[in-house]
Amino acid sequence: HVTGYPKRKTSESEDIRNCTVSPPHLPPTVTNTSERLSALRQLMHTHNITAYIIPATDAHMSEYIAERDKRLSWISGFTGSSGTGVVTLQKAALFTDSRYWAQAERQMDCNWELQKSGWITSICEWILKEVPAGEKIGLDPYLTSIDDWQNYNQALQDSNRILTPIEGNLVDPVWGAQRPPPPTSEIYQLPDNFTGSTWQEKVSNILRQMENHAKKPTAVLLSGLEETAWLFNLRGDDIPHTPVFYAYTLLIKGNISLFVDRQRLNEKALQSLTAQCPGSLCVQVESYERAGAGVTSYAQQDGVCIWIGTEYTTLGLYQSIPQEKLLEENYSPVMITKAAKNAKEQEMLQAAHVRDAVAVIRYLVWLEKNVPSGSVNEVSGAHYVDDLRREELFCHGPSFETISASGLNAALAHYSPSNTTSRTLSVNEMYLLDSGGQYLDGTTDITRTVHWGEPTPFQKEAYTRVLMGNIDLSRLTFPSKTSGRMVEAIARRALWDVGLNYGHGTGHGIGNFLSVHEWPVGFQTSNIPLEKGMFTSIEPGYYQDGEFGIRLEDVVLVVEAETKHQVSETPYLTFKIISLVPYDRNLIDVQLLSQEQIQYLNSYYETIRRLVGPELKGRQLHEEYSWLQENTKPFSHATLLVASLGTLIMSIVASTLLTGA
Repeated sequence: HVTGYPKRKTSESEDIRNCTVSPPHLPPTVTNTSERLSALRQLMHTHNITAYIIPATDAHMSEYIAERDKRLSWISGFTGSSGTGVVTLQKAALFTDSRYWAQAERQMDCNWELQKSGWITSICEWILKEVPAGEKIGLDPYLTSIDDWQNYNQALQDSNRILTPIEGNLVDPVWGAQRPPPPTSEIYQLPDNFTGSTWQEKVSNILRQMENHAKKPTAVLLSGLEETAWLFNLRGDDIPHTPVFYAYTLLIKGNISLFVDRQRLNEKALQSLTAQCPGSLCVQVESYERAGAGVTSYAQQDGVCIWIGTEYTTLGLYQSIPQEKLLEENYSPVMITKAAKNAKEQEMLQAAHVRDAVAVIRYLVWLEKNVPSGSVNEVSGAHYVDDLRREELFCHGPSFETISASGLNAALAHYSPSNTTSRTLSVNEMYLLDSGGQYLDGTTDITRTVHWGEPTPFQKEAYTRVLMGNIDLSRLTFPSKTSGRMVEAIARRALWDVGLNYGHGTGHGIGNFLSVHEWPVGFQTSNIPLEKGMFTSIEPGYYQDGEFGIRLEDVVLVVEAETKHQVSETPYLTFKIISLVPYDRNLIDVQLLSQEQIQYLNSYYETIRRLVGPELKGRQLHEEYSWLQENTKPFSHATLLVASLGTLIMSIVASTLLTGA
């Protein structure tokens, strides 16, 4: 499940707007934003600002956000998960990367310009052209990250344009009663058998880290929604597909404040938090709205030092703490601790992947039977695989919106099928499925690409090279604390060898019934070094614009490696693959694989048989079990050679017979 995509060509099409003709051509997927922009500009006049910046995030810097926080989507019509809007008194522009250009042209009316870059430098270049010197540019400090604030300031430095934080979001009053209300659903405690440690053990660990830190922080402020959910073993459903809830935590020795809507905590959750009150491990539950005031009040005390993770702390909270009372690191100690799973968490996540494999295998078998009749489209396929997952034990639904993409739609890495774009699955096209599940014991994310007919030689080569990249990175041995970005290119090497590439990241962390994209683990520049117990995806791909897309994604666990020499104090590491679904044999050109890659693939297939086979058998899924046996047969160059010779002999015999006739 990827976080980026290479550039694609935009083709003229009826489903894309055309603002150069009169009247403009607008597809039915467009939102009319004239009244919304007019009302927003009136508010901008009131606040004496000439431009207003609207990001696609929430007050917790979440990657996925709830409907009530989709302000950019509401004001612009653009529903992509990444982008920034800038509205001036005369113009409106959306800035986003190449993954979303076609989508933006389908969804935005002609009030909006599409600027084909998501970088803050590009946003500020546009602002400098559109906003006269001496004018103010407004933004919501509770939707702005510390990094973005600093980057905006740097880009606008010495330009005589004034960046102005404005308390209270300006889109909200325009949205008015149409805006979805705050969530009211229950916040619940995870059963003990689905937690790696008690919340008291986790809190005590963080307090020890505070004591051992050279700067002796007196408090830790947690703004990321996953941080509070993980720390207290609580879950909710405030954001689709991610079991978190709106909250902040201020962790002080002897005084723990949880800022959350108290009414939503169920009895068991509240009892768990307050069972040791009064005492050092007693949680004071305070109103969510009081978080800012609570932090400000604490920061005014003498001798305090507040430890924050800047990646998830908003400008609004950051500016409420005097600079000399801050301990700033990229990620909070909770984020770092959560990244490396303990033995029980590892066991749970692996168990979830066995059950998840059953659902995906059932789906692949179903597709083989139904695609030839033309009875499956992208949308019905996505719904069916989601339903199969829901039948699995402990499942709470998908972990993100399923990417079910056939043919040219798969060339869009973040494509999600809709009734207007859905293609019928065909034996003549490649099909890409990127999907995952939320289970009480773990979150899953897996991508498989298949072809039921005759793939072209180029499709087979591209697929095989993507697979080679996946295998090469998965079997790598590397020193402890190696940064993921140092080894990321290994997943690209087989593609680079022939001038191919992909433009998205190679992998991301994953949680225990939390986020499907769990930072800070992965292969990007901002990720932390890899350590034993971390889980990450490995997901190389290749995308041929207008034709097909390939991605092969597995979740792996970082484990100790067995090396010939043990001269290092810390053991070397490698990856253990925990996704358990075979690749498509029809798309693998075995001639391209090295002997080591074939051995690795065969060993992986033995593991799938050993772990998933009994599960299928035990549930009387005989057809799926037979499919698994067939699709996990060992590969070898010798087998290939025999098959090739057989084909050659048959063609010679046929040729001779024809000549004789």
